[in-house]
Amino acid sequence: MKIEKVALLGAGAVGAYFIWGLSECLGEKFCVVAKGERKKRLEKDGLIINGKQYALLVKEPEEVENVDLLLVSSKQDALADAIEDIRKIVGKNTIVISLLNGVTSEEIIGNAIGMEHMMYAVMRIASVREGNQITFSPENTAGIYFGEKDRREPTERVLAVEELFQDTGIHYHFMEDIIIDMWMKYAGNIAQNLPQAILGVGFQAYKDSVHMHNIAERLWKEVDKVANAKGIPLTEKFLLFQGVKPDARFSTLQDLDAGRHTEIEMLAGEMIRMGKEYGIDVPYCEYTYHLIKALEEKNDGKFEYESAESTI
Repeated sequence: MKIEKVALLGAGAVGAYFIWGLSECLGEKFCVVAKGERKKRLEKDGLIINGKQYALLVKEPEEVENVDLLLVSSKQDALADAIEDIRKIVGKNTIVISLLNGVTSEEIIGNAIGMEHMMYAVMRIASVREGNQITFSPENTAGIYFGEKDRREPTERVLAVEELFQDTGIHYHFMEDIIIDMWMKYAGNIAQNLPQAILGVGFQAYKDSVHMHNIAERLWKEVDKVANAKGIPLTEKFLLFQGVKPDARFSTLQDLDAGRHTEIEMLAGEMIRMGKEYGIDVPYCEYTYHLIKALEEKNDGKFEYESAESTI
């Protein structure tokens, strides 16, 4: 088995890592999938990745044929609308890897196209997006962690993905138990992505403030309880992300800084829904969810009240 043609759906902060890694080595066998105004914008402006301009081969979903691998890196709130596009792209033997945060996108996509297409993965990258400019450190990016849901040994598909990424600069890691790894990142995102977004502070706050650390620890324990109820053994001990710069601002805070809506539904929203399913209270997640939803409303201008003189 050999992967020769690759398509990318979602040319954002995560997708840019694969544009950077695969564009030159695959040439016209690598394309970005987009349509409408987004397609026109990507064709016209391309992307600037780490200061280098990338001209993109952009195709409509209907134009993508016989692709061996589809990488999905759209935003979670765009996934429902992207499902029909994914159906058009996926052929009989297409491997689909979701690069989205959270722990449900594989099932959402797989239920639409067949779970046999899905390979599970986790992305670990610290990237910053400003308009069509995206920056990350290739050397310090952990990269993609991937594996099969119910197989601990490398399958033919896993070996084909490894061969694809060889000599591309992309950092890749086969995981024997990718589901646990996905949940560990999910727990870390909820515990460390969200509180800093509310306060608007860098990562170092979790080390410098006993209060920030306490909030993160409580959020982690709520995820741990739900994971264990689902038969996924996480460590109850709160683990800080490693090798992160003190001033790092994770994706939720970046979205709020830029006035964008966040992926809160995929993070705390998922936890609330799963907590109800298993009868587990997740009060810290619920509080965090509503605070960030309120910050989104603030960015939308909902609280821009006209001033009025008070009367006595």
